[in-house]
Order: sequence, then C-alpha cells, then structure tokens
Amino acid sequence: MHTTPGPRDDTEIPDYLRALGVPGIADVHVHFMPQNVLDKVWDFFDHVGDDGGGTPWGIAYRTPEDERVATLDRLGVVAYPTLNYAHRPGMAAWLNAYSKDFAVRHPRAVPSGTFFAEASATADAQAALADGARIFKIHVQVGAFAPDDPILDGAWSALADAGVPAVVHCGSGPHGGRYTGPARIAALLRRHPRLQLIIAHAGMPEYAAFTDLADEYPGVCLDTTMVCTDYGQVLAPVPDTVLERWRDMPEKIVLGTDFPNIPYPYAHQLAVLADLGFGDDWMRAVLWHNGARLMRVTRAVGEPLR
Repeated sequence: MHTTPGPRDDTEIPDYLRALGVPGIADVHVHFMPQNVLDKVWDFFDHVGDDGGGTPWGIAYRTPEDERVATLDRLGVVAYPTLNYAHRPGMAAWLNAYSKDFAVRHPRAVPSGTFFAEASATADAQAALADGARIFKIHVQVGAFAPDDPILDGAWSALADAGVPAVVHCGSGPHGGRYTGPARIAALLRRHPRLQLIIAHAGMPEYAAFTDLADEYPGVCLDTTMVCTDYGQVLAPVPDTVLERWRDMPEKIVLGTDFPNIPYPYAHQLAVLADLGFGDDWMRAVLWHNGARLMRVTRAVGEPLR
C-alpha cells in the first residue's frame, strides 16, 4: 500500500495533488462569514488561553475575504462551502442570503445554509434549499440548542428529503456545551435515519462513539477538522483503536479544515493525514471523492455531478 508523502508547506500542495491524481481538494469545513460576524469569531479565538485554561489559538489566514478566496485557489481547493451558523434567533435568513450571494460571486463556493432552533427553522431550511443550498452548518455548542429539539423536525426532514448534508459541530471539543456529545445526535438519527450528517472534528473528543454512529447510519460521515494535527493531539488525541477503524472506512472520512480559523498552515492537516500511512487511495477518497460526492460538485465551477 503506497502512501505519497504529504505536503510540508502550502507551496507543496498542488504538486501533492498532482501526484495523487485528483483534480483538487473538496473541503467540507470552510468558513466565509459577514465581516462583522467573522470579527466576533476571530475575537473569541484571540482570547483562547487568556485565562490559562487553554492553548492559544492564532488565526493562520487572517486576511481580507478576496485574499482568502485567492489563497484557496492557490492551494488547489476547488470546492468549499461558507458554513455560516446562527447563534441566536433571527439570524439564519440573512446569513443564508450572504452565503447565496457569496456563491454567486465565487463559483467554486458551494451554496450553503443554516437554521436555528426557532419557529422559522423549517421555513429557513426550505428557503435555503430552494435557493440551491447543497450543504448546511449547525453548531450545537455555539447555538446552545439540542439538535433533537422537536422544533427542528421540519428542517431536518427537509434536508433528509433533499439528500443535502449538514456539517454538525456536536462533539464536546474543542469546547463543550450543554447539548454536545453523541447522545443527542443518536436520538436525532433515530427519528431521522435518512439524514446525511457530517460530524465536525470527527466528534472530538468522543471519536469512538461518533464512529459507531458512522458505522450504523449510511448517511453519517466524519470530517477531519483538526484531527491528528499537533494542536488537535494536545486537545484530544485520537486513540489508535479509532484510527484503525478509520483506515477501514475511507468512504466515511471527509476532509474538513476550518479554514481560515486554524492555528497552523493548511498543509499541516493534509500532512498528518498522509502520515497515518493508510495509502493513496484512502487520501484520494478523503481529499476529493467524498467531499465532491457530498457537495455534488465537479472540479471546474461546482456543477452538479452527472
């Protein structure tokens, strides 16, 4: 089983992709937000560790929006969402409007949506789907709501019927919350077993329990955001027993990075995955095939797969 060495810095990524023979990277966990929202997110990360209770979290790609788009182009990221998420009532519709406009202006961006645990959740999800959203983001910890709250049943049903996935930050790391952890997601899947859920950060730190859900439900995948990175291994190292399971389920692991809000170069995430030694076919699935399938994209301009 041959494994091509991963890129050690960002400039090596295009050559690495050519060596793998993939048309580029389909990254399911990328954030582009209205600047006032992004400023608040960056301010939060700027103060991680100030109280001595965490490792400082620098923003590696703190640049203007157009420069971040150009950076992804240079890296060979040819398909990515915006992954806005609502943290209070009344936000979802205007965040979805921003994401729709962003995808119009940037053809490699995948139209994205979100909803919140409020009376308009079903309507917000349906409107985003009607506007072409092909992936959603739900942040259980930041939103501070239960993913299995009955008020969300209509929204989840709309996604299940459309076959559109949602990236759900539901693990208790890097920061936990009242409703994080696998139990609520398991309850959600029992009610909506056809859902396509992409578990952000592979469910950090409850890797094994979320891997169980990926085994049990055909529509559940795990994204690699921060997984096995130097920073992630300090926060929550992945057990060898879980890595062994991931090796044998390449169709269930999909690249996510958290660009631009990462405290290391983009190449580091790719390198640590390649260093697992699971082989080039595994890396091709993770970096391109799985993300392209989930987001229904092709290399050129994000057209639906034929």
